[in-house]
Amino acid sequence: MTELLRVTAGELSVDEIIDALNEGRRILVDVEVAGGRHEVVLRYDGETYHCDTPTNLHRHTEETEMRGCIDRMGYAADSA
Repeated sequence: MTELLRVTAGELSVDEIIDALNEGRRILVDVEVAGGRHEVVLRYDGETYHCDTPTNLHRHTEETEMRGCIDRMGYAADSA
C-alpha cells in the first residue's frame, strides 16, 4: 500500500505535490472552505491525475492540467 502524505493547503509547492503524486503517493490536503475544514485526496494512477473533493472528482490526463488545478484550488504554496 502506498504511503499517505498528509499536508495542509499551502504547505508544499506545486512541484513537490506533483513529484509525490508521480512517485505513487496519495496526498490528503486539509483545506478551509466556507469556514469549515475539509479533506481533498490527490492521486495519480499512472495515467490520470485525480482530485477528489467533498463535492466533486476532477480528473486530469495531463500533468500540466493537474498543476493548474492544484494552483487554482489553492492546494499548493504560492509561487514566488
